[in-house]
Amino acid sequence: MKARLADIAAHADVSEATVSRVLNGKPGVADSTREAVLTSLDVLGYDRPSRLRRKSADLVGLIVPELTNPIFPAFAQIIETALARHQFTPVLCTQTPGGVHEDEYVQMLLDRGVAGIIYVSGQHADVTTDPERYTNLRERGVPIVLVNGYHEGIDAPFISNDDVASMDLALTHLVQLGHTRIGLAIGPDRYVPVIRKIAGFRASMRNLLGRDDVDDLIERTMFSVEGGDTAGARLLEKGCTAVVCGSDLMALGAIRAVRRAGLRVPEDFSVVGYDDSPLIAFTDPPLTTVRQSVQAMSEAAVHALLDEIAGEAAPRAEYVFRPELVVRASTGASPKR
Repeated sequence: MKARLADIAAHADVSEATVSRVLNGKPGVADSTREAVLTSLDVLGYDRPSRLRRKSADLVGLIVPELTNPIFPAFAQIIETALARHQFTPVLCTQTPGGVHEDEYVQMLLDRGVAGIIYVSGQHADVTTDPERYTNLRERGVPIVLVNGYHEGIDAPFISNDDVASMDLALTHLVQLGHTRIGLAIGPDRYVPVIRKIAGFRASMRNLLGRDDVDDLIERTMFSVEGGDTAGARLLEKGCTAVVCGSDLMALGAIRAVRRAGLRVPEDFSVVGYDDSPLIAFTDPPLTTVRQSVQAMSEAAVHALLDEIAGEAAPRAEYVFRPELVVRASTGASPKR
C-alpha cells in the first residue's frame, strides 16, 4: 500500500518534509526521529521502501479482540512495552465484529515477515474453532504464544488465568457475607474461559453451599454492559441476592439492572466483576472484582515468545496464573428477603 505522508507525519508527530527525507534516505534526520517515522509506517500498515525494510526479527504481531473492554488494551499496553524493552516493534491487530478476521491479520503479519505472534483471547479460545490455523503456523516455524484459551494439540505455550479459582474466590466472599442464592452472569459457553468459569461456579456452589441444582442460576448472555444488564434483570426475577459476572463491563450492566428495579448495590444486591479493568475502582459504587494477573501474564507471554524466537523452545504447557479478589463497595451482607 502506498504511503500517505500526511498520515505518517501525524502518527509520528513530525512534518511531512521529515517523513519525505526518511523515506528517500536523505541525511539530516535524527536517529530517534527516523525510527519514529519507520515505526509509524509499520503500525499504519504501509510498505517500507525496499532499502528501509527492517529485518523480520524486529516485528512481532499482537492480536487482540475489540478494545471496548478495557482489559484488552491493558494486555496490549504491557505486552507492547515488554517487547519494546527487547527491541521488538509490536504490530497491533484489533478484531472487531464484521471487521478483519484473525486469519486475515495473520496473513498480513506473515507477509511482513514477523518474528512471531502473540494471541490474546483469540480463536484458540473457541472450542468450535479449527486448530489447523495454528498447527499450520507451527509447521512453518512461526513462533506463537496463546493467552487465555487452551486448545490441546497446538504446539505452543499457553498463558491462562485460573478461572476455576476465580469463581471460588468470588463465591467464598459472597457466602461469607451470608448470600446463598448467587447467580453467574457469563458470556457464550463455547469459549474455554467461560466453560472453566461455569465448572468453577458449579464446584464452589457444591462445596460451599451443598448445591447441585444451579442451572437456573447461570445466565449466558454477552460480554458487554447490555449482556450484564439482561442477566442481572433475570437473576433478580429469580430471587438472587448476588451475582458473579464474567467481566467488569457485565458487572456494570448488572448494577444498572438493579437500580432500574428500584434496588440498591450493595444493600439489596451484591455484584462481583471480573478483570479489575483500569478505572473500575472509580465506578459508583467501586466494584468488587476478581483481578487477573495482567502484568505477570503479559510478561510471561513475551518471555515465552522471545525464547521461541531465539530457538530455545519454551516448555509445551499451560501456565496458569492465580487471580486475586479485590473487595470494594459493590458487595455487602445478604439482605433479609
